[in-house]
Amino acid sequence: MSALLVHCTCPDAASARHIAEVLVVEKLAACVQVLPQMLSIYRWRGELQRDHEHLLLIKTRRACWPALRERVAQLHPYDTPELLAFAAADGSAAYLAWLAEQTHAP
Repeated sequence: MSALLVHCTCPDAASARHIAEVLVVEKLAACVQVLPQMLSIYRWRGELQRDHEHLLLIKTRRACWPALRERVAQLHPYDTPELLAFAAADGSAAYLAWLAEQTHAP
């Protein structure tokens, strides 16, 4: 089983919580941590932007990635949400087993 940690930013706590709950309920993620407001500075359509956002840390497995990516795109209020997946190099056997039990690839 190949575990992934996925980063996704959201514009507010309500959208972050909603996306997190849907992903866990639908078993696309084993756990989603919602980190409180942070400042993001980026360029969008040629203009420098400064926005407060919430960060989702999504724990899933590679087999769920295509469906998770599609589901976030459906739920997210941004036109182009940040959605970056990082492969876990290693992890505790017990945690990885739990992650596998809590997720289901469609």
